Amino acid sequence: MMSDVKEEPLEEEGPLEKREGPSEQEGGAEDEAGGVTEVAETNETAMERDSGDEIVGEKPARKMGVPGVVYLGHIPPRMRPKHVRNMLGIHGEIGRVFLQAEDHSVRKKKKKAGCNARSFTEGWVEFRDKRVAKNVAASLHNTPMCARKRSRFHDDLWNIKYLHRFKWTHLSERLAYEKTVRQQRMRVEISQAKRETSFYLDNVEKSRDLARLRERKSRSGQPFQEPSWGFTQRQTEEEIQRGKQSRGQQGQADKSQRRQLRKAMAKTQEIEKKSQSNVSLLAKIFNARGKQD
Repeated sequence: MMSDVKEEPLEEEGPLEKREGPSEQEGGAEDEAGGVTEVAETNETAMERDSGDEIVGEKPARKMGVPGVVYLGHIPPRMRPKHVRNMLGIHGEIGRVFLQAEDHSVRKKKKKAGCNARSFTEGWVEFRDKRVAKNVAASLHNTPMCARKRSRFHDDLWNIKYLHRFKWTHLSERLAYEKTVRQQRMRVEISQAKRETSFYLDNVEKSRDLARLRERKSRSGQPFQEPSWGFTQRQTEEEIQRGKQSRGQQGQADKSQRRQLRKAMAKTQEIEKKSQSNVSLLAKIFNARGKQD
């Protein structure tokens, strides 16, 4: 039986560069898609590296691209971050995904109406390569979210926009700022509620004290006088206009009286002047007659 088996000639191994060619092409294709690959090394190449010899023609691994962020303006009901990652992950490698939840007041109204589902209003998706993010935003905008008709998101359209020069740190800073503003608003509202509660309790205690004092005065037969608030009521608009009109009328009457008084004083001055001139004439006349006599 050993004699029936034919011996096949052994294939001669080619040079190292020819054997490494396909692996380099595959690695280059994956690099263009955004992945990172490592070229498989044979025992001979490993021995050569250990000896310190350099391999001619080996290409260095390409670096990861700059990440890009796209904005999702519409999030359908019952869509979660895992759905977004699964649907957009086929176009490129995805890093972080953030979906903004709906307002607390809207969620509270939905709970009262009997709907306990949580919805999102907008979202941000980070791609590892900004070129992929640009292509996704340009190709998927205003297109159906899912091609399958049985999918719950088939009737919804993508609303995607690439954010130029937008980084994930900008989003995190904005969210941190909104969180601090929300906390500050909550502190102000809580302090205002505390002040109102303390004012109400103080007034309740005062009213109880006044009721006890009134009962004590009524038992002893002494008159009880209610305490006054001790403030002046601001005038209404009608009262202000009425006061202006009355002051205007009174001012006009005063003006007419002052005018008449000035006229009367001017007349009396004229009469006095005339009387003084007549007295001088009479004095001259009578003095001259007395000298003649």
